[in-house]
Amino acid sequence: MEDNSKLQQATKIYKALGEPTRLKIARLLANEANLCCSDIGIKLESIAGSTLSHHLKQLTDCGLLSTYKEGIYYYSLDRELIGKYAPYVME
Repeated sequence: MEDNSKLQQATKIYKALGEPTRLKIARLLANEANLCCSDIGIKLESIAGSTLSHHLKQLTDCGLLSTYKEGIYYYSLDRELIGKYAPYVME
């Protein structure tokens, strides 16, 4: 029987990646680590800043993204976690 916390984490991750824009963000960060919000927005094209912030929060809340601040926030993908739950993202 699976550990309930692992099941909950998997559910959050799959729910977050079930939205196409969030999947694109994860795939982008799989190829280019440590991007700021504006760089992600430029690379994705035609996405409003507030919408992008919402997507980044969803990915961060489920543990897929980590952040650090150097004047502005930078995002990177948790490669171990994504490799465990959604290896397609790394392709």
